[in-house]
Amino acid sequence: MRDRLTQALRKSDAEYAEIRVENVATTRIVFRGRELDTIDASTEVGGIVRALVKGGWGLSTFNDLSDLEARVAQACESARLVGRETTQFAAVEPVVDEMTAPLQQGDFRNVPLADKKAVAEACNTIILDHHEKIETSRVSYSDTFRTVWYANTDGAFIKDERPDVVLHIGATARDGDNVQNAFESVAGNSGFALVTGHESKAQTVARRAVDLLSAPPVRGGKYTVVTNPRLTGVFAHEAFGHLSEADFVYENPQMKDIMVLGKRFGSDVLNIVDDGAAPGLRGTHRYDDEGVPTRENYLIKDGLLVGRLHSRETAAKLGESPTGNARSLGWEHQPIVRMTNTYIDKGAATFDDMIKDVKLGLYACDMVGGNTAMEMFTFSAGWGYMIRDGKIAELVRDIVLTGNVFETLMNVDMLGDTVEFPPTGGGCGKGGQAPLPVGFGGPHVRIQNVVVGGTHQ
Repeated sequence: MRDRLTQALRKSDAEYAEIRVENVATTRIVFRGRELDTIDASTEVGGIVRALVKGGWGLSTFNDLSDLEARVAQACESARLVGRETTQFAAVEPVVDEMTAPLQQGDFRNVPLADKKAVAEACNTIILDHHEKIETSRVSYSDTFRTVWYANTDGAFIKDERPDVVLHIGATARDGDNVQNAFESVAGNSGFALVTGHESKAQTVARRAVDLLSAPPVRGGKYTVVTNPRLTGVFAHEAFGHLSEADFVYENPQMKDIMVLGKRFGSDVLNIVDDGAAPGLRGTHRYDDEGVPTRENYLIKDGLLVGRLHSRETAAKLGESPTGNARSLGWEHQPIVRMTNTYIDKGAATFDDMIKDVKLGLYACDMVGGNTAMEMFTFSAGWGYMIRDGKIAELVRDIVLTGNVFETLMNVDMLGDTVEFPPTGGGCGKGGQAPLPVGFGGPHVRIQNVVVGGTHQ
């Protein structure tokens, strides 16, 4: 493959060109209630050529590798029609590397389809048999094995294997007009055994859905809020991580004025990191989709904004260094600036330290939805517990957290002493590319004066 890609790139008359080819094998199994809704397995091969001329990109996608030279020429011709400015594209040292996925927990490509179905079916049966108020379920298994070949006119060539396996477990409970949902998921790149043996998760999901039927809605107001590690990670990713993606900063003058390096965004205890090289996490790759090595990137360090995430293009435009964050969902898409594994780093507090002096507060867990608009965010937690007189009290539901991300970060006053990276499924969406596998996590985090929506009786 290296010779084929290198030979095709010799036909380029652009200032820069690259080819990415992918072979993608996927299995997907979905149960909805008692019914097996989907079971399929597929394989596809495709690729994309990108060419750069005077700051303009030309693209050509393909499923047939027999005429790569023509696809390169097509991309170059398109780029010449677009380019109108001086090229800005940061230089990086070209690498030549080939990687094999270790799959320490078993190669799912060798597992019979019937065994994969059995994993999902076992969890689905547990949910449906749990309680008469369980109305339905949605349990899915999926795996993807992606082999990527990448080459560019700088001389880089990379072969990478990217496995991903996901088990999603969801339950819906109903009592009249009261409908409650609960879910758990597990995902990663270590192999098939990662998603086996999760019958206890299915029990937890079913029990939580039923328990939420009788849980009161939280009363709206301002609270001291403690977030669990999963909600901490989602907050770091959704509310702050996207603001740190340099294409967003470059294209929004307002955010350019706000996201000034060296500006204080929190107390000295606050550190937020994106690390594409962290071993064993779902967003980890040795190189991004421009052939740039991934690395640990501090976004906030000791409360100060110290970095942002870059592609080669945004790095050049902002006069900074590439960070290994140009990522693509698949061969049909060009790489754009994306997060990898984003987390808030640990502090020194125990969970008991965080709640012992809270007269009335909220322990918020997980997330079921939300949105961000510039620096404003709204998140719906999956469930939570009231904190009363320094103790965890009753289960509550319908928890909506809202606010300004910069004010919220300044109100973080305690960080737990352990960072967790929940191996959850799902993924990040941006620019029509979703769900991109990412990792996120953090410790328990205590935040003062959080606006919580709910009932007002």
